[in-house]
Amino acid sequence: MAAPHAAGIAAMLKGAHPEWSPSAIRSAMMTTANHLNSAQKPIREDDNFVATPLDMGAGHVDPNRALDPGLVYDATPQDYINLICSMNFTEEQFKTFARSSANYENCSNPSADLNYPSFIALYPFSLEGNFTWLEQKFRRTLTNVGKGGATYKVKIETPKNSTVTVSPRNLVFKEKNDKQSYTLSIRYIGDSDQSRNVGSITWFEENGNHSVRSPIVISRIIDVWGSDD
Repeated sequence: MAAPHAAGIAAMLKGAHPEWSPSAIRSAMMTTANHLNSAQKPIREDDNFVATPLDMGAGHVDPNRALDPGLVYDATPQDYINLICSMNFTEEQFKTFARSSANYENCSNPSADLNYPSFIALYPFSLEGNFTWLEQKFRRTLTNVGKGGATYKVKIETPKNSTVTVSPRNLVFKEKNDKQSYTLSIRYIGDSDQSRNVGSITWFEENGNHSVRSPIVISRIIDVWGSDD
């Protein structure tokens, strides 16, 4: 039943903010979601293990907070074309997603780093368990959808066996619809269990009530695809 609930909330947000793009609506739902349960404890799977973002996404959607998220990660149709261009598809495969081959010959700015409200760093599975480290950098842009100017500071929940750096650590928005960008770098030193490790970054508004949270996942590639092949 998650899909109809999410669709209904998205429709409500579109009604309240008709100028928002689908990406902005998705961002509002994700970054204001609650990753804790009603007892303010970690959400757990049916087997009682603590759920990760690969199990539960960003958490429980909070429609009231999503109406006023403070900041959103927006993306244009061209951003998605650039993402598809980065995947080395054939023209026929490209048309499956883009519905047209018009942009196939003009992939001048391919980028796998979509302006998405979460982060995942993948490392290869090693049968020998000798994986040593991974380093990956992301760039994100936030749009201020609050009523006026605002300043946000970042708080980092670092995944195990890793270092996460964000630059800059303060974002100053002068007015509504102002945009500010930052980079996030993950350095993962590995572990013998080759486990999935999770964390987050949250932008907190100074002298305000908004908080904008994005999950971070570090995972073996086989954990995502569900196969060792």
